Amino acid sequence: MKHVDEYRDAEAVARLAGAIAAATTRPWTIMEICGGQTHAIMRFGLDQLLPREITLVHGPGCPVCVTPEAYIDKALEIAAMPSVIFCSFGDMLRVPGARGDLLGVKARGGDIRIVYSPLDAVEIARANPGREVVFFAVGFETTAPANAMAAHKARSEGVKNFSLLVSQVLVPPAMEALLSAPDTRVQGFLAAGHVCTIMGTEAYGPIAARYRVPVVITGFEPVDILAGILACVQALEEDRHEAINMYARMVRPEGNLPARTLIDEVFEIADREWRGLGVLPSSGLALRPAYSALDAERRFGAAENAATAPSICISGDILRGVCSPLQCPAFGGACTPEHPLGVTMVSSEGACAAYYRYRGATRLAGD
Repeated sequence: MKHVDEYRDAEAVARLAGAIAAATTRPWTIMEICGGQTHAIMRFGLDQLLPREITLVHGPGCPVCVTPEAYIDKALEIAAMPSVIFCSFGDMLRVPGARGDLLGVKARGGDIRIVYSPLDAVEIARANPGREVVFFAVGFETTAPANAMAAHKARSEGVKNFSLLVSQVLVPPAMEALLSAPDTRVQGFLAAGHVCTIMGTEAYGPIAARYRVPVVITGFEPVDILAGILACVQALEEDRHEAINMYARMVRPEGNLPARTLIDEVFEIADREWRGLGVLPSSGLALRPAYSALDAERRFGAAENAATAPSICISGDILRGVCSPLQCPAFGGACTPEHPLGVTMVSSEGACAAYYRYRGATRLAGD
């Protein structure tokens, strides 16, 4: 397939793996921040091509996984109301809250509709003027433009029965929180190319300099990822602390300016809770006052912090890169994709789901 095959070329992959081995003189731990990259690494066995000195750990780059329990519970509450049509992407339906999941609400008669764009939810609201239509606005910077467009369209066209339950988060503050943690293992980052396609690269240079780590922006195919790892290893070996754009075919320094302008019109920076990380200052987006009439929390009540029940699931440690899915005592036994205990097994982008799908259900001996 044009523009894909060249980034899955076996000879190019072998050359890059050899170059990484040749460049590595000491142990390094690198975190890929994106769940899509995690799945590509597992699917193509890229970690198995690396020298043993290179350890890859998996960060909180799955938007489904980091959506806090409180917002899942608020979604369940709203979705169960007879007056509401609750719209969401399909990957949110099985994410557990303290009181179950959206799929359970749907099974009990809740009007929950899977949509492929937040604009679909606006059209559902237009077609159902006697019902409240709520869209679950979840994600990183990649989903923010479409969510902003839905809000802009609903406000400008006077669609009064549409609102957004917003759990929109930002990647750079999470990276800083991980690097500030006393138990961090991260010495270098692979940053998500699609996030940077929207937002540009300007946020990453200061992080690299402040925490003395290289941040390499890269894509999602095997050649992209290995080229990113090579650039990261070379920077680590040379003690360079800078942001490096290895995804220049998609990422411009300034990002996508029209998308950023729309995001800035609709959203403002806000503190956000992350599952596994807690409340991080200035790590998310909230609707600006001009759009507050579209805020589902204003209409239906704010999400309240939920008490997490004790569990053998260690998804929080996995999201922080402290543990591997194979170190979880529930992995492949009490926790499977059919009967998940935690979000990292539920989500199609979760690290546990990737390990289960591509490495089987058996934990490593001794873990």
